[in-house]
Amino acid sequence: MAPPPVNQQTHRSGALLDHLARRIRLRAESVLAPLGLRPRHLVALTVLRGNEGCTQQALASMLEMDGTNIVGLLNELEAEALIERRRSPEDRRRHVVDLTDAGVDRLCKAECALAAVENEVLGALDETQRETLYRLLEQAASNGGPPVCTEAVNER
Repeated sequence: MAPPPVNQQTHRSGALLDHLARRIRLRAESVLAPLGLRPRHLVALTVLRGNEGCTQQALASMLEMDGTNIVGLLNELEAEALIERRRSPEDRRRHVVDLTDAGVDRLCKAECALAAVENEVLGALDETQRETLYRLLEQAASNGGPPVCTEAVNER
């Protein structure tokens, strides 16, 4: 039995989103490389900026990574002195992860470089259109998004 015909009048966004994502990803990788970062580093640093004192386990959950991969990622960031890990005062079996000042600085540089990439790729849109696009993407992405870190350490 043949599938029902697709309404050709309806616009499909998937291919366009994939094309734009690919363009942004390729350009982002090229501007992050001189900073010693890869996209996965950027995502981890960004999440850590908003979740000070996050446990390694909670970070793995937010990034949807298994324990082995999160350890490798954090080892890379720690080798660059962008993060620091320490034992949780509440539970010595857990590690708490924080951005260092160098991590905040590198993240800021990366965000400036990525803003230039967005200006390049989305140059055909004015500011109002970009804001609308952002809000629509944010709304679409909030359906089933990652959990928020609730395991912050209260004592510093």
